[in-house]
Amino acid sequence: MRVAITVGLSGAMAAPALAADISLNVEIPRLTVAEYHRPYVAIWLERPDNTVAANLAVWYDVNLRNNEGTKWLKDLRQWWRRTGRELSMPADGLTSATRAPGQHSVEFAGSTKPLSDLPPGEYQLVVEAAREVGGRELLRVPVQWPPKEAVSLTAKGEHELGTISVNLKP
Repeated sequence: MRVAITVGLSGAMAAPALAADISLNVEIPRLTVAEYHRPYVAIWLERPDNTVAANLAVWYDVNLRNNEGTKWLKDLRQWWRRTGRELSMPADGLTSATRAPGQHSVEFAGSTKPLSDLPPGEYQLVVEAAREVGGRELLRVPVQWPPKEAVSLTAKGEHELGTISVNLKP
């Protein structure tokens, strides 16, 4: 995994910590396989001791009868072991449907939960993907919260995830 960091100067006035935002672009690659299933994806922030600081998003098959899509959430092994099994699904503001191959952007406002409750410090933004009849992949991007200046970070997956771009704005 490669992580690239670009730092830019923010505006003249310093913004309060609660004004910080995270923009995330997740690439789901198009795979040429006999049986393709959209991946389940979990996105969260971890503290340096690998405990979960905040769940940001979980993409899974929310439309299956009798909530059967939750049955395969445990395939997101790291997320499941650290926090997933403690959650009730679907979770408002956290869960949504799986995504097709391509680029997917998500925004997380620092003025709303869970980021508004996040204490300043060093974290890892983690993106994990698992696909039925496929593989599993996990990417970590180190982030400082709240950012003091605009920062762009990237990580590149090899199989289930493409490029992950993280933009932090003060």
